[in-house]
Amino acid sequence: MAETVFQNMVDNAGLSAEIAVDSAGTSSYHVGERAAAGTRNVLVYHGMENKGRSRQIMATDMADEKTYIIAMDAANIRDLRYRFGDHPRMSRLLTYTEQSRDYDVPDPYYEGNFEAVYHLVEDGCRGLLAAIREIEGL
Repeated sequence: MAETVFQNMVDNAGLSAEIAVDSAGTSSYHVGERAAAGTRNVLVYHGMENKGRSRQIMATDMADEKTYIIAMDAANIRDLRYRFGDHPRMSRLLTYTEQSRDYDVPDPYYEGNFEAVYHLVEDGCRGLLAAIREIEGL
């Protein structure tokens, strides 16, 4: 969900040439699968389409210190640090929002709260894009 929302914001800001967007999971459970139907449905409802397939994060994803590594929750951060060590630009998405007091994006699959999670993700992505634009001078 976050990849599609953020890519849409980057495209709408005319920054596709400057900002590459990609996503990967910390586990290999769903490699090759499409996003959950609820995720795809909420994105379509908001005028976006997710065509991606799941993949697992690799060391090459973490190699560039200029890359922003954005995790959905503290467990993802722990997994990433355990596997790859620390990264100077690793953070959780909701650290970029003013709307949420919790910095972990809940997994909508278990609760069925895809719309609520969409709004959290959208707010986090908006803040992330603003931060990147400021930091990178875009």
